[in-house]
This record gives sequence, C-alpha cells and structure tokens, in this order.
Amino acid sequence: MNGIICGQSPVKHVDAAVHGAIVEFEGKKFFRVQNYDLMRPFLMSVVSSSNHWMFVSSTGGLSCGRINPDRALFPYCTDDKVHDSASHTGPQTCLLVQASGKNSLWIPFREGFSVYSIERNLYKSVYGSRLIFEEINHDLGLVFSYEWAVGERFGVIKTSRIRNTGTEAITVKVLDGIRNLLPPGVTQDMQTRLSTLIDAYKKTELHAPSGAGIYALSSLPTDLAVPREALSATVACCVGLDDADVLLSDKQVRAFCEGKGIQPESQLLGQRGAYFVHGEIDLPPSGQKAWRLVADVGLGASSLIRYLEELREEDVEAKIKADIRHGERRLQELVGSADGHQYTRDERVAGRHFANTLFNIMRGGIFIDAYSIPVEDFLYFISTRNRPLHERFEDLLSNRSGWIGRGELLGIAESAQEADIKRLALEYLPLTFSRRHGDPSRPWNRFQIDILTESGKQKLAYEGNWRDIFQNWEALGFSYPEYLDSFICRFLNASTIDGYNPYRISQDGFDWEVLDPDDGWSNIGYWGDHQVVYLMRLLLWAKRFLPGRVSRYLQQRIFVYADVPYRIKPYRELLQNPRESILYDTERADQSSARTRDIGSDGKLLTLPDGSIGRASMMEKLLVTVLGKLGNFVPGGGIWMNTQRPEWNDANNALAGYGLSMVTVCYLRRLLEIIAELVREAAEDSHDVSEEISDFLTGV
Repeated sequence: MNGIICGQSPVKHVDAAVHGAIVEFEGKKFFRVQNYDLMRPFLMSVVSSSNHWMFVSSTGGLSCGRINPDRALFPYCTDDKVHDSASHTGPQTCLLVQASGKNSLWIPFREGFSVYSIERNLYKSVYGSRLIFEEINHDLGLVFSYEWAVGERFGVIKTSRIRNTGTEAITVKVLDGIRNLLPPGVTQDMQTRLSTLIDAYKKTELHAPSGAGIYALSSLPTDLAVPREALSATVACCVGLDDADVLLSDKQVRAFCEGKGIQPESQLLGQRGAYFVHGEIDLPPSGQKAWRLVADVGLGASSLIRYLEELREEDVEAKIKADIRHGERRLQELVGSADGHQYTRDERVAGRHFANTLFNIMRGGIFIDAYSIPVEDFLYFISTRNRPLHERFEDLLSNRSGWIGRGELLGIAESAQEADIKRLALEYLPLTFSRRHGDPSRPWNRFQIDILTESGKQKLAYEGNWRDIFQNWEALGFSYPEYLDSFICRFLNASTIDGYNPYRISQDGFDWEVLDPDDGWSNIGYWGDHQVVYLMRLLLWAKRFLPGRVSRYLQQRIFVYADVPYRIKPYRELLQNPRESILYDTERADQSSARTRDIGSDGKLLTLPDGSIGRASMMEKLLVTVLGKLGNFVPGGGIWMNTQRPEWNDANNALAGYGLSMVTVCYLRRLLEIIAELVREAAEDSHDVSEEISDFLTGV
C-alpha cells in the first residue's frame, strides 16, 4: 500500500500530567490513571475467583496461567523481565486506517515513538478483576483499547475495542493478536534454562472449523531413551471478528505494516507460537467494534473438544460475558464474607479496603460457610493428619453427613475425653481460596492456587509462610471471632520445644527449610519476632471477643510440640560465631519422615521415648515461647538475634547474629501482660507444666 503515514518520533501527549481517580467506565467503577506511560513501569495483578494468575506490566508485557508457574500461558519470569517482554510477549495490535483518501498506520501502545497526538489511560476495576489499556489518537479521531479479564470456562480473555470519534466514516484493517504462547508441559525451570530447546519441540496448528490455534509439544522433552507423549494443549481463538484470517506466528506483522498482503497460516513447527487475526472493519461516525481473543492452557483431549465446540456456538459471546460476570460476582462474595465491602464518602478508601481484604484472604483463606463444617472434608483432614484416629472419628460422626455446626463438632470431641481428638477438632479450619500468593518480584516465593478439585468443586486447603498466614488470620478473626481459639491452637501446636516456629504451615501440617548447597538463597533458622507479635495479637482479640474462653485451656494437656530438626548450638558456641548458630539434625529429620509415613503429618510432632506424642498444657506452651526470648534478653538492649534470622525480616538482616531487637522486647512486654491477665482469669490457682520448663522459669 503506497502513501502510508508512519515514522518514529517521541510520543506527543495532549496533557503531560499524570492523574488518578475513580471513574465510571462502561457502567463499572474503575480506578483510572491518565498518562500512565509517563510513569516508570509498574506491575499489576488481575485477580481471579478461580485458579488463574496474571501479572501485567504497565508496558503491556505480562505473565499469566493457571494454578502455578508450571502451567503458564505466557512465560513466568521476574518483574523486570515482565516489563521488558512487551516487545515479544503478549498483546500486539496494528491498524491501517483509510480515511479522506489517506492511509495511516497506527500501532497503539508502541513504546517510545508515535507521529500522532495521543493520550494513554489505564483502568483497573475496583474489584481487581479487569484491566483496560486505552490509547486515544486525536489526529485520527480513533480510540483503541484492550481489556484483560479471566473466566473459569474460557480462561484468559482479551477484549479489543475500536471507536470512531471523528465526523466521517473510515475503514480499518486490523491485525490483532497475542505472542509467545506456551504449550502445556513447559515448567518454570524449562522456561528459563531450556527455552531454545523447548522452541524446537513446539507444534502449532489451526483448527479450521473454529479458527482456533492449538499449541502443544511434539513430545515432552527428555534425555532418556523413552517416549513421552504430550497429551494436553493450549488453545487460542477469536470471537466477534467475522471472516478473519488467522496467523499462528508474528512473522507477517511487518508485511502488514508495510501494506503488503498476508497469507493465512495453518501450521507452525519448531517455533514460538502466536495467535493473530486479520480483518477489515467499517466504522461510521461514533461507530465502534469489539472482538475477543480467548485462550486457555492445559486442556486434555476431551476438554479441548468441548472448548472448541463451545466456541462455535451462536451464543458464545453471551457465554463469555457471563463467564466474566460470574467470576467477578464470586470475587465480591468471597471478599464480602470477610467484611470487605465498605461504603464511605471517599470511594478510594472503600476501594483500598476491598483490595486489602481481597489480598488478605488470598493468603490466609476464607471460610467456606462460616461456622459450618463439611463432614467429608473433616474426615479427610483427619486421615492426612493422624490415620490411626480416622476410624475413631468416623465412629463419633457415624450418624452425621453433609454439614455439622462447629460448636456441635467441638462438643462431640470434648465428650470423647481424648486429647488428640479434641486437638484435631480444634485445629481443623475449613478454609478455601488460600493461594500462598507470590509474585514475579519475589521468585523464591512460589505460589500454588490449588482451590478446585478435579471435578471443579471448591477445594478446602490453606498454605502459607508462618508470617503470612498468621498476620492474615489476625484480620480474619474480626469477621469470624469464634475461630480465634482455633487460630491460637494452630499457632501453639506448630511451635517448637525451644520456643520457635517452623517455616510454613498448611492444612496438612507444617514444613521447615532444608539447606541446599547449590542454592544461594537457601538458609535455615528461626525468626523470633514472628512468635511474639502474632501470638500476642491473637490472644488480645480472643480476650476481647471470647472473654474467659482462652483461660479455660490453660490447664488442658491437649497441646503438642513441632519437632523441627534444628538444634541451637550451646551458649559458648554461640559466642564464637552467632551467625552460624543452628545445626540441621538429619537423624531427627529421618525419624520424623518415617513417623509421618506411618501415621500422617502428626508424625512431625515431638515424641517421648516410648514413641507417644509429647503433650503440654497451654500454660506450658505460652511459657516456652516467652522463656525462649527472655533467655536471650540483654537488659538495657534487647533480644539477642542469634537464630540465623533477623527480627522484622529484611530491616535487620545485617544485625542477625550480633544485633539486639528492641521491637521484640516491646511486644514481649505486651504478651506477658496478656498472659498475666489470663492467669488471673483462670479458675485454677496452680498450673501444670513439665519439670524442665519449671526449672527454666525459676532460673530466668
């Protein structure tokens, strides 16, 4: 095509200031950032009520997928690479505009260059589930935008819109697509270490009846002399752009921009896959046109057939809209159940409260049905924690099915007069939506969005680092105060005999870090402040919302110790090198693993010489936590940080080993005050603790 207007000049903004405000956009509330491209690149997330994850850069680059980084639709990488990936991964749109006898090339969101006077705006739904990039071309009288959203049925959904704001009709030739689509079977490790090899295994083909692209591996890469079939695929398709040609790569983008013809593609081997559609749109004055690209990853043969058949149905557009709406409504329900909806004069405050609550439950989880307990899941929980007790619980609940009230369940456990039965009933938390949420800026914090069963039902589970879980449960306790005693029980039963905590807890138990000599980020040790501050806050709220209840547990020997195989060196050795103060006890770790294989995750608990689980009262557990800190107290200074980890995480990294924590001292004082109040509330005048703890207390 001759006479195309194009070129490279700095972007010309109509208004060169950045503005932020909540606005009404297409009937929904969004937070808009005007001229966002004048800011440094920043990372955003698009949130799903299902198992999707999506991280989007303001440059347009993105990474997304389902469940975890090993099921990525676009490659998972650190946030700096996400910012840089806009040139080769994710959306790309090129428009040839024919108006008044002129042909103009417009590439919206092209980084750094434009011959047009433009305005770029960014809109994010106040619910966090939709993200819209908008570019207004004042010279051409056009507005182009694309939106990211997700749906359980259709996966990742990109909606493109073009609107004619001028006074004359125009014709637009469109090339719109997404690049660098990953087939299933490409793990995060393969993405980073074997990317060239993986490209050689890629196979892309067109499904002509639906116009969909299917992306798979010719086989699963291995160096073994064995066949490994790749039995799942990624799929991408267009809805709403009639008679569009399909390209499976980005090879012809340049030809399109030069006005040359393009040829539809039906197969691609040994190369990165893309999905582009090419069509022509006539836009009258004030006219607009929208179309969608949908894509999903990890579809098996039967799922792929159903997906392709659904794309060919006449009402597919309505189904996609319903899919997006359903996910957004479900997200609102989840946040609402944690009191996340707030209405104030300042809408930004309400929006921030919604976001805070959303990300809180995305880590700590949300209760599936308040204080109702699903009997089937509770029995499954028992089978994973302590298999010998599973049959006993089945007998206790033999005449129960479906759901049971939490109070009734605790009453049944109390009547059984067995410590482990009461302990496990208290520890059970019917939480869902806990994602152990990470992000590309912290690549060591892997996430696992495991919230659906194979049949598509909600899965009850939680998992998170100690700090993440308990600081989120503290807030959740305001919405569900009756669970505060369970939070406290879960906290104390996962703490160790020397007064510290493991690295991570989950519905299945707890875990600790193991040294990997080949990983520079690998380390072991204890954070002492996490023990004091979170326990203090949970006890504080329990006293406020459940007066008198916690003190009733002080004498009950239903509490246990986590047998984390870390051994703190003797005092004289600590003085020699306080930065290397922990030994990993391989023999104890092996013994714990053997017990776990025999009975379940209760095998990780501290045992007595006869093999039985060691028990303690709540009073003893509280004293152990306090004494572990007071044993390292330097009067006039603070708590000696001699367990290979800093207090308050990154802020005091340099002080670990040689520094003192004053913050922990302050919180320790508050914790001691609360324990003293609990003792005064208790009916007993004396409290049962082990001889060793009694001696420790007397000595301190």
